[in-house]
Amino acid sequence: MHILIAEDDAPLAGTLANAFVAEEHSPEIAGNGEEALALLESKHFDVMVLDLNLPVITGEEVLKRMRGRNNDLPVLILTATDNVGDRVACLDAGADDYLVKPFAFSELSARLRALLRRRSRPAHMMLRVADLELDCVTRTAHRRGREIELTPREFSLLEYFMRNLGKQITREMIAQDVWKLAPGTMTNVVDVYVTYLRKKIDEGEDIKLIHTLRKVGYEFGPYGVDTKATAGNE
Repeated sequence: MHILIAEDDAPLAGTLANAFVAEEHSPEIAGNGEEALALLESKHFDVMVLDLNLPVITGEEVLKRMRGRNNDLPVLILTATDNVGDRVACLDAGADDYLVKPFAFSELSARLRALLRRRSRPAHMMLRVADLELDCVTRTAHRRGREIELTPREFSLLEYFMRNLGKQITREMIAQDVWKLAPGTMTNVVDVYVTYLRKKIDEGEDIKLIHTLRKVGYEFGPYGVDTKATAGNE
């Protein structure tokens, strides 16, 4: 999941982001309401964790503006108050769920998964390329009806490939965007996991989906690749 965390408490936001990364999700942090709205305009997210007490623009105002623009992104509100009236107001304003601070991360993560299930797996959560399907809610993959068992890291890599269909993807992009490794980190592990993934989804298939681009990285798709010029399947 690509998760927007709108939270001005930097330590809490950092803790949540690290926990989501450990679950193989891709979080981004907005420290105030203005930043949150800007990110919502420029990027796609699967779900949002929204603190009500944001500076610059309040969380409640962020929610109102989102819904006013017909943005139906699932939103879970974080609130420090257990006041019933405040919670009802948030739900009436367009929130999908709420969680009172302090809370357990395991409950937050479970509530986000439940939100996505209730949304009946929107199109961007069910990815399809050729005869390969990836369900980003249940975290399962199938090719021609055959279930493919993937580790969390392999799943995240495949999701990244499928969301970047037809694009040239460098090893550095995968290391930083998928696994949040620092720039300059050795990327040999990327080749190792691409090899694992290729064996699971391409071995024995007439149509290959993972293509190696010499001196570049990789490209994902069912189309023909000019193997004489730039690419070849390992």
